[in-house]
Amino acid sequence: MSETKQVILSAYDIKGAHFRNRLSVAPMTRVTATEDGLVTQTMRDYYLRFAKGGFGLVITEGLYTDKAFSQGYPNQPGLADEEQAAKWSMLNQDLQAQGTLVFAQIMHAGALSQGNIYRDHNIAPSAVQPVGKQMTVYHGTGSYRMPVEMTEAEIAEAIQGFVDTAARAVEVAGFDGIEIHGANGYLLDQFLTAHTNLRNDCWGGDIRQRMSLLVEVVAAVKERVGAKVPVGIRISQGKVNDFKNKWLGGESDAQIIFSTLADAEVDFIHVTEYEAWQPAFEGSQDSLVAMARKYAPGVSIIANGGLHDPDRAAEVIRSGADLVALGRGALGNPDYPLLIEAGAELREFDGSILQPIANIKERELDVELCE
Repeated sequence: MSETKQVILSAYDIKGAHFRNRLSVAPMTRVTATEDGLVTQTMRDYYLRFAKGGFGLVITEGLYTDKAFSQGYPNQPGLADEEQAAKWSMLNQDLQAQGTLVFAQIMHAGALSQGNIYRDHNIAPSAVQPVGKQMTVYHGTGSYRMPVEMTEAEIAEAIQGFVDTAARAVEVAGFDGIEIHGANGYLLDQFLTAHTNLRNDCWGGDIRQRMSLLVEVVAAVKERVGAKVPVGIRISQGKVNDFKNKWLGGESDAQIIFSTLADAEVDFIHVTEYEAWQPAFEGSQDSLVAMARKYAPGVSIIANGGLHDPDRAAEVIRSGADLVALGRGALGNPDYPLLIEAGAELREFDGSILQPIANIKERELDVELCE
């Protein structure tokens, strides 16, 4: 076995969750649920291909957490009630029967919501209109709406939504782990980011204070389900509406963010960048993955961002990651682990499958799995 193959196909364990290899499917919003957030057969077929293709882990697309303000997109799947959770239970059993673990990514869209069947306005840390335009691939048009600043009661409701959803994910749906979505400009990231969090109470201020809601959600979710499954968080600099965003304090901010999450005893940190191996900040040599490893030394690290090349994925693992999460690489190669094992050539990703709407296209399901 080549060194690259040996690295990425080796087994790994996070808090008793045992992965057959270091390869995960990244969370990717696909807006193919029913209008009321239920799993469809199309979704079941889509996710099952990755399990049959040999991936050690599948992280779901973001699942909204309550029937209030958390939904981000039309036809986004939810985990906000028992019926939604029961549908995920059936899907998860199919994937787990193939030897693949499934983590639920739970999210609150906050100011970036562009399709919510439960509420007619958005909430956010502060009344700051998001930059950029709504994403047309997720049924959006025009500018983002001006959100309303969250009250203490709404913050408490959002925290409870994460907790209740995590409990449903584990106890009803049978997920193997929980990933809290703290990245990409959604609600928790809005609290972390200086220009979207202008609060002068305990939830705002310097970066340590702006971490408060993330820490509170992690602590509350861990208290509810942390004895049963791994609980981690996804972190990024860039946002879906502000792709080039960088943390203003550079590595100093990275140190505070990652060390604070380590102190909160997260079981894993999922770091996502456009190109995960690149230096995180101008003038620095270290990637954000390397900084996560430096400042959260006892925490498992999942790396995401342009890692479809096997040699590059293996190198990122050697430099600090424990797992790599593939997006485009997995879409083009739902049997990626089997292809690596066989020494076969990888397919090119066809970007047209994300146009005009980034739902699941039938032709994605026509790829022949490597046997």
